[in-house]
Amino acid sequence: MRTDIFARLDREPEPPKIEIPRMSRTRLALFGGTLAFYAAIVVAVLISSWLVLLDWKVMLFRPYQQWPDLHAFLDYYVVLGQRGPTAVMVAAWLGWRSWRQHTLRPLLALGAALLLLNATVGSVKLGLGRLGPHYATQIGSPELFAGGDIFPSGHTANAVVTWGILAYLATTPRARRYLSALSAVVALGVGLTTVYIGTHWLSDVLLGWAAGLLVLLALPWCEPLIGRTEAFILSLRDQLRARSLPVPSLPVASGGPRPAVYPQRLRSEEDEPVRRPLGASAGAGTGTGTATGGGTSAGAGGATSTATAQLTQARPHAVTRSGHGSHGAHSTPSPVAPPGSRRPPRSRPASGS
Repeated sequence: MRTDIFARLDREPEPPKIEIPRMSRTRLALFGGTLAFYAAIVVAVLISSWLVLLDWKVMLFRPYQQWPDLHAFLDYYVVLGQRGPTAVMVAAWLGWRSWRQHTLRPLLALGAALLLLNATVGSVKLGLGRLGPHYATQIGSPELFAGGDIFPSGHTANAVVTWGILAYLATTPRARRYLSALSAVVALGVGLTTVYIGTHWLSDVLLGWAAGLLVLLALPWCEPLIGRTEAFILSLRDQLRARSLPVPSLPVASGGPRPAVYPQRLRSEEDEPVRRPLGASAGAGTGTGTATGGGTSAGAGGATSTATAQLTQARPHAVTRSGHGSHGAHSTPSPVAPPGSRRPPRSRPASGS
């Protein structure tokens, strides 16, 4: 028997009405404060302030040697901040959300967030070129512009964005609060784990948290582009479906033959049957009767020949028989047996002159 939990896994009959986040005053204020915090950390590292000294103190403390029992567990926990595995897991969940809600917005929002993350964090990493704690060369130095790529922390920023996108796309306030707390705990743990292992400075983690939060706060500015992209993809899908549909054919009864369609042929003059006037046949009959009878009148011969020609056309199997001597002009047709009869035709008795 199905429960409400499994019923909620089914696809919704219609796309739900989802409220898209907008750039409100509160969000804009948070974005401005986070951006100021981001700039302050960069400046503090550039001028080798007290923050750089704190980095060195934590590194020389060597937390992985102070608590070695946690090392095995934290080696696996830090995977929650790696871009590849986390992107696959979150994309699978958001793919199901897209299918269930008849929309591509969850996947497109994830793609936009990861694109912003790679562009912003990657450019700052390559621009500042800071070396990690294991490759530091001078105590107290910020290790900037030395060909490194760890400032800000990519694991920390990725954890903030990848898990925070779930809270951003939540459909209810309650789910948004729970997912926000969960993503904050995961991102905080990933950042501190990198400091424990010794792969990042503490300032790297602080800047990574700020970088990830800036991406999440800036996502409402990307919503119009996400909507246009979704409309374009759906219209392209509809066009491909329309092309793949079969051509409609004539309805055919079950088990019956399909109607054959033949090309129509235009009738030409060559297809018309040759028709001769009856006068030509009458003339021929008149000449024959005159030559045979020898003295019979032309009017009587012409009428007899005309009748003979008509009977010949009406009955193609009739044979005309011409008399000799004085009876040549009065030629009469022989009786013809009806079609399909085996009885021979009766002969007419000869009449006296």
